[in-house]
Amino acid sequence: MAPEEYLRGVGYAAAGGVPYPRADPADHDLLPPDTWAMAQVPAGVHLVVSGDAPRVTITCRTTTADLGYRGQAAGTTIATWRGDVHVDEAPVTLGEHEITVAGPGGGTARIYLPEGMRPEVLDIVGVGGSIEPAPRGPRWICYGDSITEGWGASGPATSWAATVARELDADVLNMGYAGSARGEAVSARHVASRRGDLVTLAFGTNCWSQTPHSADELSGVARSFIDTVRAADPDVPILVVSPVVRPDAETTPNAKGATLADLRASVEDAARGADVTLLEGGDLITSDQLADGIHPNDDGHRVLADHIGAWASGVLAPHQAGNGVADRRRTVGPAG
Repeated sequence: MAPEEYLRGVGYAAAGGVPYPRADPADHDLLPPDTWAMAQVPAGVHLVVSGDAPRVTITCRTTTADLGYRGQAAGTTIATWRGDVHVDEAPVTLGEHEITVAGPGGGTARIYLPEGMRPEVLDIVGVGGSIEPAPRGPRWICYGDSITEGWGASGPATSWAATVARELDADVLNMGYAGSARGEAVSARHVASRRGDLVTLAFGTNCWSQTPHSADELSGVARSFIDTVRAADPDVPILVVSPVVRPDAETTPNAKGATLADLRASVEDAARGADVTLLEGGDLITSDQLADGIHPNDDGHRVLADHIGAWASGVLAPHQAGNGVADRRRTVGPAG
């Protein structure tokens, strides 16, 4: 069976030498260059395998050893998880290789790739037993910045999005774009076009730093983004997560005079006026749970996974089916 059948988190068909683009390649000239650059990194793309094979051999080609700011946290291994247990991993080097790691072993395994090395899976076979693609879970579209992409986590498998996907058996399309994701209209169209079973929107931090916005500007951007996604699907549950703490930005005005606290309030005001659920990010994690003063470490990603996963579990539960707009329009605060 073709390896594509086992892959999860793939947003668009291969194009222009990019095997797993996370934004529409047809719109690459409409996207900010930094967004398109990050969309070529296959963050969140992994294999989900069922069967009785205790091990699997994966033929994989990696195309770069430049891991950039994330370093080894961007992934330098192929790692097998069964449920929330990390059972095996093997190192990956530049080029094309056959790598054998633990497989499903009578259940289901999620096998994470060295996303920072920009891998392409060429083949996967069972060793000592059979394998087959696992059934697909609910489709989850996660738009955001570097935190959604997984920066700060110790590896691809410990980001909040990967953690929630394992726990809820969801098929997450990670549309987190590090250093960008400022709510551009073209990205809103992409999120809307993927038609997920649920959607998470978590942006605003880069509107303080990378491309400074005023509070009013971000308010309009956030409202427009939400409206575009909602118009495409009146019933899809949408969670808006406002920016988490960033100590150097909380009370420091940017070039447009807005502090991160101001921008967080803009996102929250936009969400409160829309048909979405709001998760207030400012008090979710502490500065001690930041890896570098900006991105959550594994503990911080775990906290995000707990809160976001609780929301997702609720909206995916059978008894939630058919709930009306009033049931979705609420604010979720930090757990007590």
